[in-house]
Amino acid sequence: MRSLELLRNLTAIPAPPGKEEALAAEMTRLVNEIGHGAIIDPKGNVLVQLGRSKPRIVVTAHMEEIALIVRRVLPDGTLTVTSLGGLYPWKLGEGPVEILTSSDPILGVLGFGSIHTNDPASRAQKAKEKPLDWSSASVFTGLDASELALLGVRPGSRVVVATSRRSIVELGDHVAGYFLDDRADLVSWLLALERLGDQDGVVFAATSAEEVGGEGAQYLLHHLQPEICIALELGPVVPDAPSELTSAPSLWVNDGYSAPAANDLDLVAKVAAEIGMPLQFQAFSRGGSDASCSASRGLCARPFTLGLPMENSHGFEIMHRDAMDRLADLTVALVERLA
Repeated sequence: MRSLELLRNLTAIPAPPGKEEALAAEMTRLVNEIGHGAIIDPKGNVLVQLGRSKPRIVVTAHMEEIALIVRRVLPDGTLTVTSLGGLYPWKLGEGPVEILTSSDPILGVLGFGSIHTNDPASRAQKAKEKPLDWSSASVFTGLDASELALLGVRPGSRVVVATSRRSIVELGDHVAGYFLDDRADLVSWLLALERLGDQDGVVFAATSAEEVGGEGAQYLLHHLQPEICIALELGPVVPDAPSELTSAPSLWVNDGYSAPAANDLDLVAKVAAEIGMPLQFQAFSRGGSDASCSASRGLCARPFTLGLPMENSHGFEIMHRDAMDRLADLTVALVERLA
């Protein structure tokens, strides 16, 4: 599998929380393509079991992207929206979006109003006084409320970045685009699954609803009760947990939910050294992963979170083009050591 080709494929498929079926179907197809079988559980997780023993290890990467949800449909067809996951207006800006329905998506334009006014009631003036939030946003559809109703648009409909904005940009040794968190990690997940030899007691899980509380992983781990969860995530470049935007993976030493045992951090460092892999250590002041969220609720005993160094997290993200392959290498080596 070619990592960049896979990344272009996966980022092109909309998958907001609660509407991830299209991406789950594609992940199932790709798993079958590399010679494994996959099932989709009631929460929408894509599961691949290696061996027949009760799983001790679960390797996750989440499928869904941060997105918007419709709050109201106004009579003129304008939509008011709010975020699903940590999506901020200034990260997305104005531009085309798609409202997902049970049939074809409906094109709209996310906007924040015109700036050519000093009227204090204008959204532009309000943005000068306080941070821009989703109460200032609207989606123009060009259709009225009755037309939208016939097409299935209502409160609860998901709104995603339009297809025209989902391309991957190449910048020398780096690539950039929306939703590298966590589509790039899904690439690493697939590469690791393809490279891993025969292992028993391991489940690979492409999880649902991570950005809204790690719901998919917690549902799964509640049923499996594994000892170990290895989450493949981003390694955001932030001032209080600095890292370099290279291909070297990141190891989360703590976050807003839990901290792995010191011995387990030492184990990952040793495994990385044995395969000649540089490793970056990050202690985060906020955030969480499938592994850490689950560990904080007693759903696994040993959480590990491995990251792809990434700039502009939850926006137009940037990473090293070789990072996906390096993360796959480290994942394979760690699973083989732990299994």
